[in-house]
Amino acid sequence: MQDLSQVSGARQQRALWLSTFAFTTCFAVWMIFSIIGIQIKKDLGLNDTQFGLLIATPVLSGSLLRIFLGVWADQLGGRKVLTGVMLAGAVATWLLTHAQTYPQFLLAALGVGIAGSSFSVGVAYVSKWFPAEKQGTALGIFGAGNIGSAVTKLLAPMVMVAAGWTMVAKVWAVGLAVAAILYFLFSQEDPSLEQRRKSGVKPMPFREQMAPLKNLQVWRFALYYFFVFGGFVALALWLPRYLIGAYGMDVKTAGVLAACYSIPASLFRVVGGWMSDRLGARKVMYWTFSVSVVCCFLLAYPDTQYVVKGIQGDISFHLAIGLVPFTMLVFVLGFFMSLGKAAVYKHIPVYYPQYVGSVGGVVGMIGGLGGFILPIAFGALNDLTGIWTSCFMLLFVVVGSALAWMHFAIRRMERSRFPQLDRETDLPEIINAQAGR
Repeated sequence: MQDLSQVSGARQQRALWLSTFAFTTCFAVWMIFSIIGIQIKKDLGLNDTQFGLLIATPVLSGSLLRIFLGVWADQLGGRKVLTGVMLAGAVATWLLTHAQTYPQFLLAALGVGIAGSSFSVGVAYVSKWFPAEKQGTALGIFGAGNIGSAVTKLLAPMVMVAAGWTMVAKVWAVGLAVAAILYFLFSQEDPSLEQRRKSGVKPMPFREQMAPLKNLQVWRFALYYFFVFGGFVALALWLPRYLIGAYGMDVKTAGVLAACYSIPASLFRVVGGWMSDRLGARKVMYWTFSVSVVCCFLLAYPDTQYVVKGIQGDISFHLAIGLVPFTMLVFVLGFFMSLGKAAVYKHIPVYYPQYVGSVGGVVGMIGGLGGFILPIAFGALNDLTGIWTSCFMLLFVVVGSALAWMHFAIRRMERSRFPQLDRETDLPEIINAQAGR
């Protein structure tokens, strides 16, 4: 266990806020296709499935790289790895402006996705600055860098309307490069890396880092993150398109309303971290999944025209979710997703303190893959069913599965620790009879 007694609060705060700034910038770049993809779709005449693949491709590369970069952050230090990730992402985003065909855009999108791999690096780096009882809050603050998605939705439409999508890519690329330089100049190596250098201890081998992945528990955490983060990323990418198609908005208005989802789904992650430290991550996860099931069920209800055979003739009425209730439900969904994102990562340093990079990388990778798979599925469901709300039908199935697995896993753990639970019932007379009273 690393000794943090000599680490000052000022150094901890500097590491935390610089990392949050860097992650915010990376996330803004990672979500760039949620806006510029709308114009590219028009230019290339793409269907919804092709559009879903385009906006999800950066999420694929950003997710797959997370596991390796998380381990490298443990071995080499998060400061160097995160700086390298940001510079590589900036170069790839600039090169995006030279793409002309659909395959070229997909290839360029893979490069842009490098920016999204910054999360696992930042988690490994930030967690090493704080003791276990403060890691939930610290990682919640760092994870609030998801607000970069809202930055892109608010600013990119204005730049795109004024100067075209290529200018958005160039400005975002320059911004990421500048952020990388500032981060490297003002950040410091994490305490565990400094201790290893002084003691001459070699970093943990890759195979040993991967050992915890044999535990089913890790993959259960990954399913949680598949919904709370993968679902967040998928909706952050899909909502502008959804609002334009389902409610007939222009790109600027759709971007602003989509930000109403991204902002709470990002900022309230800080609250989720604090609540996980104070109340327990498990309780926060129950709240997250329970409310999300209700929200996804309501959002999944399609615009429907009913005709009832009445006594004096047909009675027709129309049932649909208007824009105001839709925005409110999405806001609530985003809020509880943000709590869940923090709660999932509260588990990892507690259960696997020596493997934060590898376990956090795998959980982040699976969550990120949710952000890749779900937008493609959203587009395919649109093309197959012709129902706009089909995306929320899919999310309802995912969150329902996560809630069921979590509940039964917790019940199994409780029974293994307290075998008497299997013998007890909720009927007092039976309990008294068994006790001979």
